[in-house]
Amino acid sequence: MDFPMFHLDWLNNRMLIAIIAILHVIINHGLAVGFMPFVTWLEQRGVSRSGKDQITDMEWDNMVYKIMKVAFIITTTIGAMTGVGIWFSVALVSPASIGSLIRVFYWAWFTEWLVFVTEVVLIMIYFLTWKNSNTTLKAKLRHIKFGWYLSLFSWITMAIIVSILGFMMDPGNWETNHTLLNGFTNPIYLPQLFFRTPTAMLVAGIFGMFLITLFTKAGTEIRINAVKYASKWLLFWAPLSLIAAYMYYRAMPDAMTENLSTAVGTIAFAQYYNLLMYFAFGGVAFTLIIAFIGIYKTKLLKPYLVIIPVITAMAYLGFFERVREFIRKPYVISQYMYSNLLLKDDYVVYKQDGILKHATYTSVNEVTEDNKVEAGKNVFIIACSRCHTAQGVNSVVYVFDRMYSGNGKPLDIGAMAAYMPNMHNGRTFMPEFPGNEKEAEALAVYINYLQQTGDVLEGAQEEGISINPNNTASALIHKNK
Repeated sequence: MDFPMFHLDWLNNRMLIAIIAILHVIINHGLAVGFMPFVTWLEQRGVSRSGKDQITDMEWDNMVYKIMKVAFIITTTIGAMTGVGIWFSVALVSPASIGSLIRVFYWAWFTEWLVFVTEVVLIMIYFLTWKNSNTTLKAKLRHIKFGWYLSLFSWITMAIIVSILGFMMDPGNWETNHTLLNGFTNPIYLPQLFFRTPTAMLVAGIFGMFLITLFTKAGTEIRINAVKYASKWLLFWAPLSLIAAYMYYRAMPDAMTENLSTAVGTIAFAQYYNLLMYFAFGGVAFTLIIAFIGIYKTKLLKPYLVIIPVITAMAYLGFFERVREFIRKPYVISQYMYSNLLLKDDYVVYKQDGILKHATYTSVNEVTEDNKVEAGKNVFIIACSRCHTAQGVNSVVYVFDRMYSGNGKPLDIGAMAAYMPNMHNGRTFMPEFPGNEKEAEALAVYINYLQQTGDVLEGAQEEGISINPNNTASALIHKNK
């Protein structure tokens, strides 16, 4: 490995990224990409509802302003922090993958940064000038234009990032011609963008309906009209989200769809795959039911009732985000880099020479009779620790204990060592073991040691780093003389 490995043994490294990323996606999609056009549309409705001597319907405008205030506060605090948090956590946990993506998508990410800065400026202008825009009709219409500009730039940021997410699932022609254009126009890009757009509008609409019921009094004309507008919004976008979800699914490579049962509920709950799928799509169906109630039985809707589809809609989006992260396994970048951050093309060398010999950060560079536990620990850090922990979430000890004894009895080192070179055949979401036979045995010895001692694995942030003696600066200088 070219980087020291940060590791959280109690949580799991990928879980750290997942928690931050899913929260960010829900906020970004629901309260930026989808919510900004929803709010702007409602603000525009206020002008059309006003009398001849009014600039806008002020009661309506105040309601929409309160809704926008919620979105503004959340997006500029939690949304901003989780956005930075994704970069921070990925740089710690998966530096090789983010480095590779930056090299491919440098100009796309640079463009996205410019668009994002513009989006931040626009949201500040849009929210902070809201009250002052009500002085003249010209100012109000100009303010609404800023809302539509903000909506467009919010969508563009997502449209650029989605190309990178699609690339990680299926690089397409980039494998034969390494250009930004080929990476950007990957086969998953448009289906995923088509799914995310209406889904963002769906989440925004149901959350907006919740805020409407929260900021208006029951039975009032303003609540009835606003809820009906939100319901129409949902009835338009919800079917598109379901159609797009199916198209997104059809665009996935076969190897990824085979991982779906495990991706939905983890391997322990794979047998409940269909039930979980029905629950996910049932969330959208429930949103549609609320939308019909909002049109035909508007007075029945209360905040406590609308909060349920808000949760299910956000869970629906988060569910697809989790699935997207998992189904590309055993790769982090399909056909290029495995989820353990090792390049697919380098496996030929690793399997011949062993992975320790070519690692930069390792305390031993070969397996001996005296260092099997230490060597196995290094193999685990390099080949396994991106997805597994020693004693925490997705513990490697728990996995093998469940596979073999299931009752805490000492693990069979020989059986584990024999299984590792072939484990990817039975568990297609796992990369092929990258090391040689001695390293597989050392890894088995280390896992058995973890089971017997209950020891935890500390990352480089706690334990420090060790440099492979063959890869130190002095060794390389001496080698080149």
